[in-house]
Amino acid sequence: MEWKPDWGLRGRMVLTMFLLFALYIVFIAILSQYMGLFGVVVVMGLFSLGQFFFSDRLALYSMGASKVEEDDYPRLHAMVGRLSQQADLPKPTVAVADTRVPNAFATGRSPSNSTVCVTEGLLQTLDEEELEGVLAHELAHIKNRDVMVMTIASFLSTIAFMIVRWGWLFGGGRNRQGGGGMIVAILVSLVVWIVSFVLIRTLSRYREYSADRGGAAITGKPTALASALLTISGRMDRVPKEDLREQSEMNAFFVIPIQSDFVGRIFSTHPPTEKRVERLREMAAEMERR
Repeated sequence: MEWKPDWGLRGRMVLTMFLLFALYIVFIAILSQYMGLFGVVVVMGLFSLGQFFFSDRLALYSMGASKVEEDDYPRLHAMVGRLSQQADLPKPTVAVADTRVPNAFATGRSPSNSTVCVTEGLLQTLDEEELEGVLAHELAHIKNRDVMVMTIASFLSTIAFMIVRWGWLFGGGRNRQGGGGMIVAILVSLVVWIVSFVLIRTLSRYREYSADRGGAAITGKPTALASALLTISGRMDRVPKEDLREQSEMNAFFVIPIQSDFVGRIFSTHPPTEKRVERLREMAAEMERR
């Protein structure tokens, strides 16, 4: 199966990114009127740069994952190496997280500086074709530079959130003396954060569809990834809740998010599993007709 672009999906991603860009331009224009916020912007800019360059280490640390050698996991290394060749990518670092939660994620700011991590729960849950499908999905994220895209997309959203969170504390005294600039900045930041929160999650869901399509193109087996998604989703129900809570902050990285309530599903970083499976099955049917 050729790696063909889904132009409808790309169009929606471009529109979402344009809306984020327009929102941030307005945000910067308003903040520029309140130079007292300059220090906050600089600090958060440095924080975001640090996040950009060290996100892979932070993600692995959050999961309690560590790099594994070929001698320890020969089957996993061989699979990642073979799929990387098929995807025309350098072989990423391979890591394993010691958790029962069956999942996987990719991180790294570029294809030459990337890591694919799987959990012990995933290795024990999936068969070989399903595991290949999940690994190919993560390699598609690397090929699409999704970590870099999402880090850049969330840069000013992070600044807006921190202004809302800390603005009342640092701006309270100034406002009691008659200055209203901080209040305006906080209210604008609140609106920017809420709107960007929704747009970033919309963009994340589109990029999951794109990674599904790319992963299916790498293996040529869309139904294997569909089967893996259903298997992982079903297995989540049997994982102890305390394990799920410990890993929930990593939702944006996972191949299947951890979520349990209605609000979590609405604002999920991933599309519903049923819709992803439906699209993959449509791809499989399309391949069979050729």
